[in-house]
Amino acid sequence: MTHEALQNRRCQVWSSLPADLQLRMRRALSWLDRAEKEDADDDAAFIFYWIAFNAAYGSFKPDTLGFSERGVFREYFSRIIDLDTEHVIYGAIWERFSDAIRIFLGNKYVFQPFWDHHHGGANEDWEDKFKASSARVNRALGKRDTAAILSTLFDRLYVLRNQLLHGGATWGGSVNRPQVRDGVRIMAFLVPLFIGLMMDNPQIPWGPPRYPVVN
Repeated sequence: MTHEALQNRRCQVWSSLPADLQLRMRRALSWLDRAEKEDADDDAAFIFYWIAFNAAYGSFKPDTLGFSERGVFREYFSRIIDLDTEHVIYGAIWERFSDAIRIFLGNKYVFQPFWDHHHGGANEDWEDKFKASSARVNRALGKRDTAAILSTLFDRLYVLRNQLLHGGATWGGSVNRPQVRDGVRIMAFLVPLFIGLMMDNPQIPWGPPRYPVVN
């Protein structure tokens, strides 16, 4: 599913979308379009795909003290998977990208406790946590628990996102090329699917965008 295909769909359903969802889709599709044009720069492509994803799923949370990005991910993915009646996401994870996802989830450099320990903080047992996480992933793979895999996958993608956006990596650097390339491939397939499912289900209360247009 591409930006062009989603734009065509948007033209067909636009009038049936609530105003908040229209704004989400307009923003998400604009960044998706930009991401697809970055065929020679994986760092930029990943950042643009992440912004498109953020524009789609991000919602205003008045209780900022209780805000948890991981919790938002889990809630969002559970909802998206329930709406995926044709099991397209399921097929992407278990057939098209299973090897890339296994490799990505097995990379300690996108596992936050590894970095917490490296900086002298807690998580001295990061290796045990990494092994336990790998075991949970393998169990989820065995049970084909798509929601659990998506939550874990985007938890690791979030670490990669932080590395890039907070200057924790060199542009075009060789050190993190494998995880960036795999991240782009995964995001390029999943983010358009998420956007399409949201457009097809305007009855779902997706919530107000974090930054609405204010006069």
